[in-house]
Amino acid sequence: MGGSETTMKTVLEVKQLCKSYQKNVVAAHNVSFSIREGEFVTLLGPSGCGKTTTLRMIAGFEFPDSGQVILDDQEVSNQPPYKRPVNMMFQDFALWPHMSVEKNIGYGLMIAGEKKTAISEKVMKVLDLVDLKQKAANFPQELSIGQKQRIALARAIVNEPRILLLDEPMSALDAKLREAMQTELRELQKSLQITFVMVTHDQTEAMRMSDRIIVMKAGEVEQIGTPTELYETPRSPYVADFLGQSNILVGKINNQAGINYAEIASGQSLAFVNRFEHIQDKTKVIICIRPEKIQIEPKNKENPDKVNIVTGTVVNSAYSGNSIRYVIEIDKKTRITVDQQLMRSIDNSDVAQFGDKVDCLIPPDAISVFFE
Repeated sequence: MGGSETTMKTVLEVKQLCKSYQKNVVAAHNVSFSIREGEFVTLLGPSGCGKTTTLRMIAGFEFPDSGQVILDDQEVSNQPPYKRPVNMMFQDFALWPHMSVEKNIGYGLMIAGEKKTAISEKVMKVLDLVDLKQKAANFPQELSIGQKQRIALARAIVNEPRILLLDEPMSALDAKLREAMQTELRELQKSLQITFVMVTHDQTEAMRMSDRIIVMKAGEVEQIGTPTELYETPRSPYVADFLGQSNILVGKINNQAGINYAEIASGQSLAFVNRFEHIQDKTKVIICIRPEKIQIEPKNKENPDKVNIVTGTVVNSAYSGNSIRYVIEIDKKTRITVDQQLMRSIDNSDVAQFGDKVDCLIPPDAISVFFE
């Protein structure tokens, strides 16, 4: 994105934003984060987590009960949208049906009092960026959904805002078009070097597009980090389960000869890399393990030490082209999901079948442990 994290200017600061509706509906509580110039940052979480309310407070469509929104070192918490150097791209695109594409894009510039020649030049420039110059005279109802999205994007960037806010911009697209637009939008953002702040509930979309992700839960920020940081080192079971899939197991600490083990419900103990200064023996914990981190050991392979080997029975499997997802029953109360990459032919003898007894190797550094 140009420049290191330490030299990039902070363009947006959100400080302890709080917002409630009626009496007991808390939409945002002490939400704080900062965004650097040129970043693509995503607010991620399920419906009702406060991400859209936070975006609307940045835009000026909602005012916070308390806290601050600071843009380019200027507090704008209670300023209306038109006084903020931000634009917003809405879920439904919000195109004027009675205006041509060219007039839709240039409307804001016209309201701002720009000259017709300047408006025309800027409109054609952004139409060229989104590869729809040939549609300038068309009306919205004559466009495909993908084209409407590009026009909405062109309108949002034509006046070169400091920040572009995007509210679930891919929600109206089918899966194939959504994936194509994710790539296109990310490439456009990189070329324009405009700061993008996006809201989505789609964790795959967030992981693919973002420099950093702000994970929200029940109106609060749960964790902030790069996609890699959040996926590999989640700070809570919520983040581990929301980004990707995790096996979530309940257990307790079982220290043995100075080594930290987590004992799961089946009675088996798993050694793990301790990230805490001290964990008291018998402490109840939640254990998270990514399915792709678990290895199904080849048949007939001997494991004399049995360290972090969990034995179970294959009760389900799903083939997805380059991998197989297994559900393995450890005991009547414990099942784990395992993703096995296929390096060879599908008819390879190492591929487990329904009813097979299998040994699963779980590396210690693949285990995340959290206090209950």
